[in-house]
Amino acid sequence: MALWRVRATVDDRPGYLSVLTASLALRGVNILTVQVHTTEVGAVDDFLVDAPDALDEADLIAAVERGRGRNCWVARSEARGLADQPTRVLGLATRLVGDPERAGEVLRATLGADEVTWRPTVATGHDAVGTTTMLLTDPAGGSYELRRQAPSFTPAEYARAQALVELAAAVARREADRVTLMLPDGAELTIRPATADDLAGVVELHEGCSARSRQRRYLSGAALPSPTRLRRLLEPARGLTLVATTTGSGGAAESVVALANLLAEGDEAEVALLVRDDWQRRGLGTALLRRLLTHGERVGYAALVLHTQAENTPMVRTLARLGRPAAIERDGTLLTMTVPLVAPAGGGPVTEGTARPGAAVGGTRWTSPTGGAC
Repeated sequence: MALWRVRATVDDRPGYLSVLTASLALRGVNILTVQVHTTEVGAVDDFLVDAPDALDEADLIAAVERGRGRNCWVARSEARGLADQPTRVLGLATRLVGDPERAGEVLRATLGADEVTWRPTVATGHDAVGTTTMLLTDPAGGSYELRRQAPSFTPAEYARAQALVELAAAVARREADRVTLMLPDGAELTIRPATADDLAGVVELHEGCSARSRQRRYLSGAALPSPTRLRRLLEPARGLTLVATTTGSGGAAESVVALANLLAEGDEAEVALLVRDDWQRRGLGTALLRRLLTHGERVGYAALVLHTQAENTPMVRTLARLGRPAAIERDGTLLTMTVPLVAPAGGGPVTEGTARPGAAVGGTRWTSPTGGAC
């Protein structure tokens, strides 16, 4: 017996698939797996079959055509084709999480592409589904072009491939936002986007802060926020949350010592900081605020808004160190400070010869300016 992949279009009508499978069965062909791809011209059925050694490609095509299948494509397969397709795609996605720069390799393995090319130009026109060429938009900028001799790409394959490209871009953005921060006193911290896995560390951060620090952060009181509220802060629907972590001696688990939130509302974003008491007045608050400001400009928000108490002089000074004009409004003991943002220059599309955007920036070192509060 030999393994084959068989793909054919079948009219999406009751009983037509059974006619095709019966025609294969009459030739002793055992269907091991089947995937159905819905298209505008009918259902494209993708089979992995075990066929008698005496059957060749022409025999299988003839059996499919007798079973009312059309546009038939047949190719020899390997034992790895027996793997469950969703499980296989999840395994390939895991590769991307570990190394987003392997996107081309993963796309080739997922779709059996003969050629995968990344181009700095944005994909224009249709995605070329229904042909042997596929265009995918890279959220980091540019596009991927996939080619194979046969069979034609289906909408389901396009959706699967685009999801993998978006996953790679998301991981690359997250890695690019991870930096090593050196404070003026020589201490080193890691600044990175927060994840849901940081909940325990953020709870410990709040427990390690004084009641005064928590009250300055949340304004409404010094009580510990609920885990539900902290989860929402860690992964906001719109915006960015950063954590500053330090690793203890001897490879001890990292400890979260600061939390910075940027929560978007319309075309503006509200920012807030919480720094553990023993890390205040060392430049960490200023560094985190600069990081949020840069992100806000990159995304395109019109302004950053910060609410604080009038007596919170360290926060007012931290904002002043940014060197940006800020409008300040006072309502009783509450100050609202608004910093207008400017979109970065050169925000147009990348040109030929530029490096692929979104690549992970490993080992980036960033030095905080002298001074700081919070």
